[in-house]
Amino acid sequence: MKPAILDPQGKAVLQAARQLGYEEVVSVRIGKLIELEVNGNDRDELKGRIEELSRKLLSNPLMETFEIEWNRDPDD
Repeated sequence: MKPAILDPQGKAVLQAARQLGYEEVVSVRIGKLIELEVNGNDRDELKGRIEELSRKLLSNPLMETFEIEWNRDPDD
């Protein structure tokens, strides 16, 4: 989620954490996680395709950002 977007759920969790004594928690942002399993051998091509899919379908670019993490090498 982009920093300028209000996050009432995150604010509520932050307040609850503070009330429970977790003063070290200074910020909470609630987002979403999407996991994809993909086939292919060319990591650069896969990354480009997944970035395109993320921009076109999986995220709202006006409100959200995304990042791609690899759990394992696609050549395995």
